[in-house]
Amino acid sequence: MFDKLVRINCYSGNKILKNIAKNLLEKLYCVEINCIEIDKSVLFAHHARGSIIIASKICENVVICQNVTIGTNMKYNKINNEWENIGNPIICKNAVIADGAKILGPIIIGENSVVAAGAIITKDIPANSIAYGVNQFKAKDTNYDFVYNSNMIKFEKIIEANNKLIEIFNLEKL
Repeated sequence: MFDKLVRINCYSGNKILKNIAKNLLEKLYCVEINCIEIDKSVLFAHHARGSIIIASKICENVVICQNVTIGTNMKYNKINNEWENIGNPIICKNAVIADGAKILGPIIIGENSVVAAGAIITKDIPANSIAYGVNQFKAKDTNYDFVYNSNMIKFEKIIEANNKLIEIFNLEKL
């Protein structure tokens, strides 16, 4: 149902259907998606729960996780009586936006980049980077995919790893 609502919200020419889909996305998934351009290949992990996605453009094969904010950080200059820093981000192809990331302003997140969990980004991030903290970034290790890969791990392996960690924890507590 989520994917169908996203398709209607983002790509339908019917304003009534778009509005219904928008309202259902907010009610059922606590997500708002409003982009000038968004590619149909964009994936939303965990139904992007708790996210506000307001972007200029989101390119091919972008993955967006939950509790992400993509939007503006405009400010009004009272001396000049003008708005400044107008515009929303562009997320280039193959980027991954991890849990709780905040991407604000008229900025560009470069191709193949990862915005780490909890990062706050208000400056351009070059291609093939990992953005983290507040406006920090470093080159991405091309031997690794972070957060998402189309060859996702099987759920059983995660449970197995968690059980081993619990076992170690319980032994150390004794």
